[in-house]
Amino acid sequence: MLTLIHTADWHLGQTFHGQERHAEHRAFLAWLLDTLAERRADALLVAGDIFDVINPSLAAQELLYDFIVSAHERLPRLDIVLIAGNHDSGNRIELPAPLMRRLRTHALGRVSWLDDGRLDAERLLVPLTDEAGETRAWCLALPFLRPAEVTGAALAAHDAENEPGDTPPGDQAPNDYVAGITRVHRQLIAAAEARREPGQALVAMSHAHLHGAAVSEASERPIVIGGEESISAALFPPTIAYVALGHLHRAQQVGEARIRYSGSPLPLDFSEVAYPHQVVAVTFDGEALAATEAIPVPRPVAMHRIGPAPLEAVLAELEALEDDPALPSQARGRELPRERWPWLEVRVELDAPLPDLRARVETALKDKALRLLRLERRLPKGEDDATPARVDLETLGPRKLFERAWEERWKEPPGDDVLADFDRLRQEVLDADDTETSAREANP
Repeated sequence: MLTLIHTADWHLGQTFHGQERHAEHRAFLAWLLDTLAERRADALLVAGDIFDVINPSLAAQELLYDFIVSAHERLPRLDIVLIAGNHDSGNRIELPAPLMRRLRTHALGRVSWLDDGRLDAERLLVPLTDEAGETRAWCLALPFLRPAEVTGAALAAHDAENEPGDTPPGDQAPNDYVAGITRVHRQLIAAAEARREPGQALVAMSHAHLHGAAVSEASERPIVIGGEESISAALFPPTIAYVALGHLHRAQQVGEARIRYSGSPLPLDFSEVAYPHQVVAVTFDGEALAATEAIPVPRPVAMHRIGPAPLEAVLAELEALEDDPALPSQARGRELPRERWPWLEVRVELDAPLPDLRARVETALKDKALRLLRLERRLPKGEDDATPARVDLETLGPRKLFERAWEERWKEPPGDDVLADFDRLRQEVLDADDTETSAREANP
């Protein structure tokens, strides 16, 4: 038997409407370490987006490395496997890999190719051992694949001709990026099937968007090209006992119980308040999946989302709002450390602008241990209204801002081809930032 814990999308270092969340992440990691010990887990898989940005703060990096050291001290036989997500710098994730291997931690940030153009699959296959040190499974640790790694020359070098069965009957041929992702997955799976011995399970870990999976309302960055980069769950044959996915924040299975997004352990946006946040305990019996169990993650800091509603209704709800209903009454109030005060978003529907709206909301919150992070005013939309609506840049994100600017300039929304070009350009900028950061670190 082998037991692992599947988690993803930690987003260490995230700033929430300008506020740091180190205390929440520290509490989650402490809980995770206790859970690993209580479950006597053999392995921990983290399926990407470990950090929130490609150049994370020192405090965010300290959270990760302190956790790895503490996990090894407490559970010396624990195997940890990390892959880079689209928010991560693959080079940064791999930079301390030689040191982390001494702590039984494997960090995979990039794919690489052999001289003959084939995928270097060997470095992506990580053995998972039981408490006796016997290899019971192989983790196919596939980091997020950027277009430059799997399209153009990279794709042509190792795959000049289509492989049979690349496009299922009745499906349209995928774009080059999806085709590249598909080939990499298939080559890695083939290598794992050839490498494993009878009785050893195969566990695929990937940071990707699968067809049919439910996305979050506002907090997930499109990986590359809107939704066109999504891949099919059919990529994972029955020989793969479990698929540990990252990228989507909503915990879910995709088609089968063996194919799962663990989801983010903490809400990363107010739109995620009602999601079940969890890690997944997975047990194998030989080559087969024996059981999966969702383990709810305690929320270190409560989150409240009020409205949208008229002002009087919002004020009444704020007056009745407790600091944190999840806490015992004796722990509520001002004695609670400020870093544990709940986050609050308030959305008010107005008939006309109200200059003292914030003052009225803050008065309703007086003497309450709550942190008002976002106050959204919703005014009626008139056809002849010449005053542009207030724009929340953080909520909209670059893609929506581009769509708005294009429509304002050309009086019509951008076409799919224009949006695809924008997404490709934006990805090139992100990749360039990643490369420049790595170069600075290599040559300080």
